[in-house]
Amino acid sequence: MTRPKTVIVSPTHWHVPLYADRIAARCEVVGVSDPDTAGATPFAELWDAPLHSDWRQLLCEHQDAELAYVFAAHDTMREVCLALIELQIPFVVEKPAGISLHQLSEIRQAAEAAEVPAAVPLVQRGGPTERWLEQAGTATYESVQFIAGPPTRYLHNGSPWMVDPARAGGGCAVNLAPHFVDLFLRGSHVDTVAVRAAMSSTLHGGSVEDYASLTLTAPNGAIATIEVGYAFPGSPLKRHCAFLRIGPSGAATIWADGSASFTDTSGATRTELIDVDSDPLYAPFVDAVADSLGDGFAGLPSLADLEATMTVIWDAYAYAEQGGANVDTQH
Repeated sequence: MTRPKTVIVSPTHWHVPLYADRIAARCEVVGVSDPDTAGATPFAELWDAPLHSDWRQLLCEHQDAELAYVFAAHDTMREVCLALIELQIPFVVEKPAGISLHQLSEIRQAAEAAEVPAAVPLVQRGGPTERWLEQAGTATYESVQFIAGPPTRYLHNGSPWMVDPARAGGGCAVNLAPHFVDLFLRGSHVDTVAVRAAMSSTLHGGSVEDYASLTLTAPNGAIATIEVGYAFPGSPLKRHCAFLRIGPSGAATIWADGSASFTDTSGATRTELIDVDSDPLYAPFVDAVADSLGDGFAGLPSLADLEATMTVIWDAYAYAEQGGANVDTQH
C-alpha cells in the first residue's frame, strides 16, 4: 500500500488526536508545522517527521508533497490553502476554512480553477446518527441539540485562539453547527434555506457566543431548529445531544446516551442503542482520504459542500448581530 508524502499544518488542533494514528498508518508524513512547537512535538515524534514553527518554511521544503492536512487557526486557513493550491498539493481542511464566507469562497474558486482536489471532514455524513435519522425519509421537520463543554477547554487543549472571535470567526455556531446544518441540507434535499438566529454569551461571559439557536426554513416548508453551545459542564459525558427527524415515513429520535427510536406511520416503534459520539468517525475519514486521493477525493465532502453549509452559518451570525434587520438570509 503506497503512502502519500504528507505535510501536516498545526497538529495542536483539538481534533488531531482523533486522526493521528490513522495518519501514521496511511501517510508518510514528511513534515509538520505549528507555532506551538512544544505542543506539536508529540505528533512530530509519532509521525517521525521534522517540525517547523512556520508553515511557509514547511511548504518551501516540501513542495513535492502529495497531500496536506490543514488544521490551522481559522484566520490563517485562507493563506495556507491558497499556498497549497499554488503548489498543486491536494488537501484536507477542517471547517470553517476561514473567518468569512468570502474567504471560503475564494479557496473553493481557486481550487476549482487550478483543479486541486480538496476534502472537508464533515464526519457526521454516513455516520450512525445520519443513518438512523434517514429512516424517517426526507426531512420535513428536524430538531437538533448539541451542547458541548465550556469554552475554557480550548485554553487547555492546544487551541486558545478558539475563544478569540477575531481568530476563530465566532464561537459555538461556527464550530459546532456546520455538521448539523449539513445534515439538514442533505436530509431535506434542498439547497436553498433562510435562517433566523439568536446567540448569547451570557452563561460564561466570554468574547465568543456559548449558545446559538438557529431556525432554518426551506421553500418547500421544511423546518429545522438547531441549538449548539459551549454550555454543558466539563464532564466525562462530554456533551448533551438530541436529534429528531420527522418525515413521510415516520419519526426518528436519538438521545445523548445513544437510545434511539423510530416510529413508522403505522404506529409501530422499534428501538436500538447507537453510538452518537462523533470522535470515532475521524479515523475512517483518514482511510477514505487515502483511498480516494487518486480519484480527487471522489465521494468525500467538498469545499462546495462546506460553502453551502457555511453560507447558512455566516447568515445566522449576520442575523443575530443585526437583530434581524436588513439581513439577506435567502440562498
